[in-house]
Amino acid sequence: MKGITIMFRLSSVLMIVCGLLYPLSVTGVAQTLLPDQAKGSLVYNDQQEVIGSKLIGQTFASPQYFHGRISSIGYDAAASGSPNYAPSNPELIRRTEAAVSQWKEDNPEVPVDRLPADLVTNSGSGLDPHISPAAALAQVPRVSQQTGLDEAELKRLIDANTDRPLWGIFGEPGVNVLLLNLAVNKQRES
Repeated sequence: MKGITIMFRLSSVLMIVCGLLYPLSVTGVAQTLLPDQAKGSLVYNDQQEVIGSKLIGQTFASPQYFHGRISSIGYDAAASGSPNYAPSNPELIRRTEAAVSQWKEDNPEVPVDRLPADLVTNSGSGLDPHISPAAALAQVPRVSQQTGLDEAELKRLIDANTDRPLWGIFGEPGVNVLLLNLAVNKQRES
């Protein structure tokens, strides 16, 4: 009986420490030191309404916007993941051919041999908000034509919205599509 009492007390203490005190302290530290990240890196419009997150991609179908990666889950964070198709899988081949056909239709001035692979493939999570700088640059002619913005200005916006590798060595450069499109909107309004 004594062993059961000790086990019950130890379990109660561990539940309080690990299930209550530790999560509350970590949340408190995160809210204090990194408030933006702790709240999901949310992006707000001028009316202070949430329009997205810096961490989760969105679908931009209008030709006046830069387009992100394909997401087989529709950027639904509740369904994070991507089909793990082999290169010979008929569904992957069909989806890729459809993406290339769409590229040709939307971007007739940019040949398919200049089409970056990240514009016709999923990311591992299906949620990636970034594209490569090359993928953004390949879309400049279309966005320039649709928005009336100069190509040089769009290239400047791409450079300004490119996340560089951490400490210059970890990771690849990436352009956050949501932030880039917001910068394009802001430039059009000015």
